[in-house]
Amino acid sequence: MLFNGFVAAMLVADLKVFHRKAHAAKIREALLWSAFWVGLALVFNLGIYFWYQNPTRPHAALEFLTGYLLEKSLSVDNLFVFLLIFSYFTVQSQYQHNVLFWGIIGAMILRAIFIIAGVALIRKFHWVIYIFGAILIASGVKMAKGKENEVKPENNPVLKLFRRFAPVATDYVGTKFFLRRNGHMLATPLVVVLLVVETTDIVFAMDSIPAVLGITQDPFIVYTSNIFAIMGLRALYFALAGVMDMFHHLHYGLSAILAFVGVKMLLPLLEPWLGKWSEIPIGLALSVVAGILALSIITSIIWPSKKKTDTAA
Repeated sequence: MLFNGFVAAMLVADLKVFHRKAHAAKIREALLWSAFWVGLALVFNLGIYFWYQNPTRPHAALEFLTGYLLEKSLSVDNLFVFLLIFSYFTVQSQYQHNVLFWGIIGAMILRAIFIIAGVALIRKFHWVIYIFGAILIASGVKMAKGKENEVKPENNPVLKLFRRFAPVATDYVGTKFFLRRNGHMLATPLVVVLLVVETTDIVFAMDSIPAVLGITQDPFIVYTSNIFAIMGLRALYFALAGVMDMFHHLHYGLSAILAFVGVKMLLPLLEPWLGKWSEIPIGLALSVVAGILALSIITSIIWPSKKKTDTAA
C-alpha cells in the first residue's frame, strides 16, 4: 500500500509539476530523468537489502536487481515499437509524453493483474512454470528471427472495434484525448495511438512477466521491479529516440536473455540427472543477464549496421 502511494505521488508530480506544459523533451532533460529513475530503483534496492531481506528471503535484493535489469532490458525493445507507432500515426514529439504517461499507467495496472494471476497459478500448479519456460524459449527464437518488432496498427482488433463504435476526429488537438465538436463527443487520434500502445504492451507483458517469474515468485519483488522499470521507460524513450538504430544487435541479446531464463525455468526437470547443477544461482543469473546485455550493446557500437553505414556514405 505504501509503495503504491509513493508511485501515485510520483506520477502526479510528473504530470502536474514537472511536465505540466506539453513540450518536446530534449536529450539532456531525458537523460537526467532516466538517471533519476535508475537511481531511485537502486535506492529502493538498498531498502530491500536492509529492511525486506531476511533468512526466509536470503536473496531478495539480488532478485530485485536481476528482475529490474531484466525488465529494463526487455522494455528497451518496447521503445523501438513505440517509435514505430508514433511514426505511423505522425504524433508530434511534444504530445508523445502524454500518450506514454497514460500508457504506462495502464501498463502498470495490467501487469499487476498478470503478476497476481501468474504467481497464483505457479503456487497452485507448479508445473505451469515449465510452460512459461517453454514460452520464453520460443519467444527468444522468434525475437532472434526479427519477428518481435513487427507492428501493424491497422490490423489491431481493439483498434478496429473502437473505430467501429466511436467517432474519431481526423486532427490532433494538443494533448486532448476527447473533444466536443458540433454537439458531438469525438475521440482524437491520440486515443487511437494510446489504444495501440496499450494493446502492444500486453503482448510484451506475455514475455516479460514470465521472465521475471523465472527469477523469483515473490510477488512484491516481481511487482516492484516491474513498476520501477516501467516508470523510467518514458524518460528512456526520449533519451534514446534519436540513437535507437545504433543498438541493432540488442534484439539478439534480448532473445538470448529470454532463452536463458526459459532454460533456467526448465532445468529443475533434469534434477534427477544434474543434481545441484539443475538450479542456477541468482547471482550467476544476474551476471549472465548483465553480460549478454552489455555484449549486445558493445557489439552494436563496434560493428554498426550496414544500413546505417550505407546511409552515411
